[in-house]
Amino acid sequence: MFEQVQVIKEDNEAKFAVLPYAEYIRVRELLSDAEQLADYLDYLHMQTAKSESRERVGLHTAKEMLGLN
Repeated sequence: MFEQVQVIKEDNEAKFAVLPYAEYIRVRELLSDAEQLADYLDYLHMQTAKSESRERVGLHTAKEMLGLN
């Protein structure tokens, strides 16, 4: 999302962001649906966590770590 955003500056300060209409519609839909927005934020959090740590654990180990045996 936002790969094709054009930033318009005035006095070297960002004033506006222009994005393709299809992306605008997607953002508008995302912001109008709380469940969809929560899912997207969870996705972004998971992507950030994955990029910060290379450690992976299996399902069995994860359940043990969470006390879900």
